[in-house]
Amino acid sequence: MIDLPSILSQALSLAIPIVGILFPVLIILVIKYFNYKSKREKLKAMIEISKNLQDPSEIKELLEDFKEKKQPIDYRRSGVLTLFVGVGLFLLGFVLPFALVKGVGLLIGAIGVGSIIAGYLYPNESAEITKAVENFEKK
Repeated sequence: MIDLPSILSQALSLAIPIVGILFPVLIILVIKYFNYKSKREKLKAMIEISKNLQDPSEIKELLEDFKEKKQPIDYRRSGVLTLFVGVGLFLLGFVLPFALVKGVGLLIGAIGVGSIIAGYLYPNESAEITKAVENFEKK
């Protein structure tokens, strides 16, 4: 006689790790699909706009406008965010019975403090760099 609960239990015990392994792959595929779809729509819009343009310089300007401009990393902003995530985890450690959460919160908070310090040591805006050079030259 077939023991149905035993078979279902074995199938479930095999399905859980398989789903656990395949789920991140599924997430990555969904992200790549939507990135592809977004870029395709952007290119279609660019083609439609360029059909109406006659001057080649306008087409070059259009291409420059559609390029994604990289912003410099603001270590101070990301450091403050990281610091407060660490503080939040540390405070969560008082509510949860796990002492590990407090340690992780302190570690993340320390990384945030380091990022804030790096933001002041390595300025990324030209005005800040000029000011830092002038302060150094005064010494």
